[in-house]
Amino acid sequence: MKKKRKQNSSSIMLRSFIWVITLIMLISSLAMVVSIGNQLLEMTRENSDGIIDSLEETIIDDDGDWNKWVLNNTLDTSTSYVHVVNQRGDAKRENYYSPGTKKLLSTQKTKVPLIKNLYYRQGRGFYYYSEGRAKGIDYKLWVNLDEQIEILERAVAVTLVILLLTLIISPLYINVIAERLTNSLKKLTNSAEKATTTSTEQNATLLVPDSPTEVTNLANSFNRLLAQVYKQNEKDKLFVSNAAHELRTPIAAIRSHAQLIQRRGHEHPEVIDKSIQYINDESYQMQALVDELLTLSRAGRVELEMMPVNLAKLVQTVVTKLDSVTTQSIDIQASAGASVVANAESLQQILTNIITNASKYSPSDSQIKIKIVDGNQPVISIYDTGSGISQEDKEHIFEQFYRSPEVRGTIQGTGLGLSIVKQLAELNHITIEFADNVPRGTIVKLIFNQAPENN
Repeated sequence: MKKKRKQNSSSIMLRSFIWVITLIMLISSLAMVVSIGNQLLEMTRENSDGIIDSLEETIIDDDGDWNKWVLNNTLDTSTSYVHVVNQRGDAKRENYYSPGTKKLLSTQKTKVPLIKNLYYRQGRGFYYYSEGRAKGIDYKLWVNLDEQIEILERAVAVTLVILLLTLIISPLYINVIAERLTNSLKKLTNSAEKATTTSTEQNATLLVPDSPTEVTNLANSFNRLLAQVYKQNEKDKLFVSNAAHELRTPIAAIRSHAQLIQRRGHEHPEVIDKSIQYINDESYQMQALVDELLTLSRAGRVELEMMPVNLAKLVQTVVTKLDSVTTQSIDIQASAGASVVANAESLQQILTNIITNASKYSPSDSQIKIKIVDGNQPVISIYDTGSGISQEDKEHIFEQFYRSPEVRGTIQGTGLGLSIVKQLAELNHITIEFADNVPRGTIVKLIFNQAPENN
């Protein structure tokens, strides 16, 4: 079975850097060798041109002329081979070959591709060829490149040594750098592992390294997330605890009256009707609580479908539905064209809860007023003349299961109605404001944070 390659950050960085460094070194080495080779070839070309120019100024018919020219010439001719073709009528000989030239020309030559005037002669190496003509004489020059090739080989050897040393040293250095960069991540990982074993009763936090900045920001983000999760967990536990407490009270009352009927129903039949009525009332309260718990849980998950809604028609629909459960008269003052883009069903739920609260805490012979104002931000205001809301209660008004001590036990309620209103309002981009209705009562304002939309 093939062994799986390590994939931690250090090994990935090490492999990546080695590949990059190797590629860069190879490209640099190739560029350097090409540059050196081109420079050597250019120097050879200039030297060859100088030799041709010098040959064109003299006449060489034999070895004596050649040796005389070599002694008087300041150019390097030690690696030069010349074939002179003299077509003049006074020429002593038509063809003259400098020492070693005939033997050189007897070998097979091969043109080197892409490089002008460069040839390889079998068994003799590389030669640069140039030619010239003056005074009816053709000069053909071959310059041996062994010295240049040796210099090029040394450059290649030095480059390979540098590449080898780089490949040996760079992993050590890169490994140190990688360890420094990933050390903070390792610490963060270990801290996260410890956090998984921390009791849910505690708010776990991760160790925040000082550097690098990216890991510091990541650790801070994780800590904010953990704090949010812990806070939500605490809210959930409190919610369950409060829900259990709220359900326990009617259940206990129902069981108490059921036991009362069992014990005394035969001897005192008059208690049966009273206990059944009490059981019915408490079961209705339980049903209302369960319904609101379900509504509250769904409100945080549902994605509402937004459509144009005429506010006047919507308010009238809600008031009509509540006519049988409210004892107060309700006065509606509305701009007929006021409309918004919202979810009609959730808006009905919001208005139902607020109007029901206004009715619950207001005198039965009072009036509830609903005012709709059109504009860039349409507003629905609900006015009641109830007992009002104290400043202390306003600070807890949206808390789940919160009820003012002044009304707890005297007026039925679950303490969830306004929590549901708040969540549904946020989904519909509605701001809720509470104000005192002078001289008595409360004003609840629903402010729609959007441009109006006509039907």
